[in-house]
Amino acid sequence: MTEPNPTAPVADHAREYILTLTCAERPGIVHDVSGFLVEHDCDIVENQQFGDRDSGRFFMRVHFQRIGGDIDIALLRARFAEIAARSDMEWGLYAVDDRPRLLLMVSRLGHCLNDLLYRWSIGALGAEITGIVSNHPDFAGLAAAHKLPYYHLPITPETKPEQEARLLEIVAENQVDLVVLARYMQVLSPQLCDALAGRAVNIHHSFLPSFAGARPYHQAYERGVKLIGATAHFVTPDLDEGPIIEQEVARVDHTGTPAELTAIGREVESLALAHAVQAIVERRVLLNGNRTVVFR
Repeated sequence: MTEPNPTAPVADHAREYILTLTCAERPGIVHDVSGFLVEHDCDIVENQQFGDRDSGRFFMRVHFQRIGGDIDIALLRARFAEIAARSDMEWGLYAVDDRPRLLLMVSRLGHCLNDLLYRWSIGALGAEITGIVSNHPDFAGLAAAHKLPYYHLPITPETKPEQEARLLEIVAENQVDLVVLARYMQVLSPQLCDALAGRAVNIHHSFLPSFAGARPYHQAYERGVKLIGATAHFVTPDLDEGPIIEQEVARVDHTGTPAELTAIGREVESLALAHAVQAIVERRVLLNGNRTVVFR
């Protein structure tokens, strides 16, 4: 057995960061980024990039660590801003241990809410949940069990503008990074969608063919579908047409009852939303016009 060498150098604690960027494609972007990291004693843990030939845009996500001691993230951002300005980049630089802050919204179907709360409670979500907003009182007890504030904001045509204004106050008060519509069954106004642009994600069923309106799983049963699924997407004023982040599907057959199709649908909805939220909080999702780049 080899004895430890007391004179061997001990590696400094290395804080980890994530840099994301998008800009017009041009030669030298990767060189600029890697040169910046080398200059600041940083080592790349993971690097992913994508050049979209259709849009002419370049996308990059770099997970790196700084060797040789900590550095103020504000200083890193200030120094990288000079490089970003040269290529007119949209970018973000984050410490890995800075957990994004989420606000969950729900109506009366709690499967997606429960799934996210469970993942959060076991430390698997990688984010901080700041509270739950609902237009019904149904899940106040669940929020209390998780020691989370519960904001009951009933919606009527008359109260909708006031309640949406209150929602934005809650977002600001809690410094919320992402609003998650976990089966929140109210249409957001165009003004609210614009205020939360790029900061709100929704989930909806997505059959082939698609069934709009009430009781979609019963409609699917009547048509004898063989494939059901769910789509998680960013919220936009165009209902359920925002940039897609994640989709899940499940095969079914003629033996499935409406109740069984509903149960399967809830499972894929929960999974698609959880995967989308996880990708967002890990800074793996970048907007590309009406589409997204999702680094795995």
